[in-house]
Amino acid sequence: MGIFGRKREAKPSGRHAAPEVEDRPGGDEDIEPQLSETADGPFDIEDAPEDGIPRIDLGSVKVPVPDGSQVQVEMDPESGGVRAVHVVTEQGQITVSGYAAPRSGGLWKDVSTELTEQLRADGAKVSVGMGEWGLELSAIVGDVALRFVGVDGPRWMLRGVIAGPQSQASQAPAVLREIVRQTIIDRGDAPMPVRTPLTITLPDAVAQHIAEQQG
Repeated sequence: MGIFGRKREAKPSGRHAAPEVEDRPGGDEDIEPQLSETADGPFDIEDAPEDGIPRIDLGSVKVPVPDGSQVQVEMDPESGGVRAVHVVTEQGQITVSGYAAPRSGGLWKDVSTELTEQLRADGAKVSVGMGEWGLELSAIVGDVALRFVGVDGPRWMLRGVIAGPQSQASQAPAVLREIVRQTIIDRGDAPMPVRTPLTITLPDAVAQHIAEQQG
């Protein structure tokens, strides 16, 4: 499953993904949101397969950890809680996050539009294209290649991002998609405002490892 590490320095939020997306010259106004109902994943907890794939259980998301990769936990220095959990592969750092979403779906379209505007305002070169689940964003920020994918599910939205060197940009999207495809989402039944991040909890072994490092 890889080595657990603690990420001490937080990376700037909202910047992750990688190029090789087909540009769409006319924007995305004509794209209708669709809920993920494929048998290929990502999976709602009620439809999760018993496939034997090793996953790290983060409570709201259960994320596959490929052989040779590492898991890094990013802590919030102010609250002392978990800010994010990253899977670090040869192609780049992958972060998968779940959010509360409307039953009708469509949240990823709004979020991807905002991300595009934010990245371009920061001087990034951004491309918008179509991928396996719909809109994908590709960007270059300095020496880093970024790729964002999003999936609208039943009352949840899953966002997957990868940040890596431009030399790995051609391979990074496939690695990201495979992890997103095999992720399981457990939103829970509690009512939550749209866009609320789903709570991340650490497995006992990981939490103990971090506590020992802090000690």
